[in-house]
Amino acid sequence: MTRKISKIALNLILLLLGVVTVYPFVWMLASSFKKNSEIMALEQHLLPQIFTAENYINMNERFNFMRFFANSLFVTIAITVIVIYTSTICGFVLSKYRFKGRNLIFGFVLSTMMIPWCVTIIPKYSMIQAFDWMDSYKALIIPAMFSGFGIFMMKQHIASLPDEILEAARIDGANEFYIFHRIVFPMSKNGISSIAIFQFLWAWEDYLWPYLVINTQEKQLLSVGLKMFNGQYSTDYGALFAATAISIIPVLLIYLFFQKQFIAGIAASAVKG
Repeated sequence: MTRKISKIALNLILLLLGVVTVYPFVWMLASSFKKNSEIMALEQHLLPQIFTAENYINMNERFNFMRFFANSLFVTIAITVIVIYTSTICGFVLSKYRFKGRNLIFGFVLSTMMIPWCVTIIPKYSMIQAFDWMDSYKALIIPAMFSGFGIFMMKQHIASLPDEILEAARIDGANEFYIFHRIVFPMSKNGISSIAIFQFLWAWEDYLWPYLVINTQEKQLLSVGLKMFNGQYSTDYGALFAATAISIIPVLLIYLFFQKQFIAGIAASAVKG
């Protein structure tokens, strides 16, 4: 009886936390169909009293939303694909090869996860200026090519793959690149899915770095572009809510697409390598 009561109480707590988490998104979505006068009214309602789709129709004309959205999609996908490949190949080398200094290299990779981002931003900004990458997507993509978290996750995941499969491939005459691309990479899809979700989310919502290195408005990313909805004297909240509602769609889609592999990958990466 006590166990049943505890289970019910736990489910109620989880339900309450779920409602608290989801409610702001429901409010944002409902507000995207309201007029600005209703959004700013003293008496608030969850559902729009006067339903309108003008915010979605006019936001691109006012703020070039689709250009910002396409820029963010391109940069985010490029960073995610590169990080997936570099994390997987580095994880393969660090988990399946025995060489002097391996633990030292892995320790260095882990140390990059412990250094605050604010400490590295100044030298990284100086590097971008030295290479004349300012106001270009190279400044966004190249510094993000390697992820300490991604390498750590993939090392843990690949370490759990049977060595016998790799040895059998070597006996059959397969070289290391063939083994990686045809055996290790396909067998690591769960870990790759986990990295894809995390990296996509981080790159998609990054604000400070694009704000610092991209100066041309047409090249700017969506995270910074949403700031442009705030005017000097007024803010178009309806268009801002509409743009924000659309901006979370890619994140939701990639999570729904990789959901099962993501859960399996997190569980597999917890295995000690």
